[in-house]
Amino acid sequence: MASYDYQIFDYVKPAGLSAAEPRHKVIIIGAGPIGLALAIDLAMRNIPCLVLDDNNVVSVGSRAICWAKRTLEIFDRLGIGTKMLEKGVVWQTGRLFHHDREVYHFDLLPEQGHKYPAFINLQQYYVEEYLIERAGDFPDLIDLRFKNKVTNHHDHGDYVTLDITTPDGTYQLESDYIIACDGANSPTRQRMGLSFEGQSFNEKFLIADIETDQTPFETQTPERWFWFQPPFHNGQSALLHQQPDNIYRIDLQLGPDADTDKENDPEQVIPRIQAILGDKPFTLDWMSIYQFRCASMEEFVHGRVIFAGDSAHVVSPFGARGGNGGIHDIDNLGWKLAALIDGTAAPSILASYDEERGHGAAENIANSARATNFMTPKSPVEMLFRNEVLKLASTMPFARKLINSGRLSLPCSLAGLSLQTDGPCQAMVGTAVKDVPLQDNQWLISLLPAGFTLLAIGDLKAPYCEGIARIGLNQSDDDYPCYHGDVDFIAERYGRDALYLIRPDGHIAASFETADKAAIMAAFDKARGY
Repeated sequence: MASYDYQIFDYVKPAGLSAAEPRHKVIIIGAGPIGLALAIDLAMRNIPCLVLDDNNVVSVGSRAICWAKRTLEIFDRLGIGTKMLEKGVVWQTGRLFHHDREVYHFDLLPEQGHKYPAFINLQQYYVEEYLIERAGDFPDLIDLRFKNKVTNHHDHGDYVTLDITTPDGTYQLESDYIIACDGANSPTRQRMGLSFEGQSFNEKFLIADIETDQTPFETQTPERWFWFQPPFHNGQSALLHQQPDNIYRIDLQLGPDADTDKENDPEQVIPRIQAILGDKPFTLDWMSIYQFRCASMEEFVHGRVIFAGDSAHVVSPFGARGGNGGIHDIDNLGWKLAALIDGTAAPSILASYDEERGHGAAENIANSARATNFMTPKSPVEMLFRNEVLKLASTMPFARKLINSGRLSLPCSLAGLSLQTDGPCQAMVGTAVKDVPLQDNQWLISLLPAGFTLLAIGDLKAPYCEGIARIGLNQSDDDYPCYHGDVDFIAERYGRDALYLIRPDGHIAASFETADKAAIMAAFDKARGY
């Protein structure tokens, strides 16, 4: 059925089958986007790691397809952002319909001056391919082992042992840390008997990828279209996205009483697609029936075992918060784990991963649950409320804020959490750095180094502080690199004279109106957990 040739990777007999291996610093369980991205992040910080996966093929089906601007900026740092942008389908407009009537449309990135768009759509299997190819750039730091299944592990307090099964037999490994990126049904989490609490939804949904060279959209550019009670799918909701290779994603709500076995049949699905496309020819590329839950672990760090991505938290697919949230996890975790290993952060730094990404997960789950509740009213009163909101939204902007078809992924603010130091400047402490176009087709996000950075704006110079790199915007200084851009444009995002302490993950840790070295160093120490 699928037109994509899923890439298969070679299994190589591991060294541990014939002799004991030295203890590894980090072992990552799972070679999906989250585990692979973390391996690359650590390698770029000179931390070696081993990645184990029980399979040897990229994910079957498009799965995660919507990659948000902030996530693309993270992928830019990891070395695959441009490649994703070149292949992906760019979009920033969403349209909402009730029956056959457009309620309103919205622009997710109306302002100019960003290297990456609000969103691209790109199938997960392409992202995994690109990440595996990028991992190959670090042969001495990343060891990728396919068909190596972790069957058990034990945390000894200062290291972890793992039992591994391969086609050639079993062996054992030791590691200082293991990172569980092994999915929503995480075997690691289940072995440890850890709670995974949340809300389950009874609604069943059909997800289908179709291939057609005749676009279903009536617009010149790709968009996100969402219907409440569409005319082609009675009483339910529907979602339409475009992907590369003339592939279109269609999500159809089937209701809680749908027969999964019956609905998971191409002969049942094809008429549903024909109701949308009319006489336009298409090929069914991939399909699945799913239910979902919004759930999270109470803590993501358990001794020497750390959880990231779907193994730590899951959300509904509406709002593109799953894959994006997982990449935000590793963006937060990578530099902290590397700093802990190389001794440049306090031992307590991993507690801030729990704090910050627990906050992010709670925010994503709250938005995801609200979207699902709005999409699937549970009573006549809830249905009446939703339908009246949809009627009002065409002419009343206030009502549009009440519509929820999936609040789309945004980076959460870390303001007020333990690593940040309050500051007075234009860009808020705790938020992710806003990109700026600079001279010679350069971009601020691509110029930030891997560690902490002191960003100096305008006439305020950056003092030398050991362990902190320096960059200047709209200034000249022989001591550190300086770049120039539109004064008003930079001032809108950062002010005219300011200093910002930027964390390795691109979040602002502190801001200053004066070049007070002692205050900067105090904020630097706080940002590293001291």
